[in-house]
Amino acid sequence: QVQLVESGGGLVQAGGSLRLSCAASGRTFGSYHMGWFRQAPGKEREFVGSISPSGYDTYYTDSVKGRFPISRDNAKNTVYLQMNSLKPEDAAVYYCAAGSSIAAVRSISTVAYWGQGTQVTVSS
Repeated sequence: QVQLVESGGGLVQAGGSLRLSCAASGRTFGSYHMGWFRQAPGKEREFVGSISPSGYDTYYTDSVKGRFPISRDNAKNTVYLQMNSLKPEDAAVYYCAAGSSIAAVRSISTVAYWGQGTQVTVSS
């Protein structure tokens, strides 16, 4: 079992930045692939990006490539989503996810563990 807790959400102006954090419980964080998803009102939850256990491999959906780098600090059991150049369409509840493979944290149907989510609001 893995418990994930997101933090760092809030209200920012378009063009601003925000860093989300996901703190994981346990001693096996370094073995998990981690992912970020988001869900806007009236829309389905969608994949944002993921990172391998080592932190060397990252994957992103096209809409955030170059803007939302993902990183992790295994010593701190934490994964980060640095959100830059925020746009109104980025507003959503952002969820942290954990799984055993790259594929597992890219699809909502295969994610093993979810965080509770953190709200990101972007004003014009």
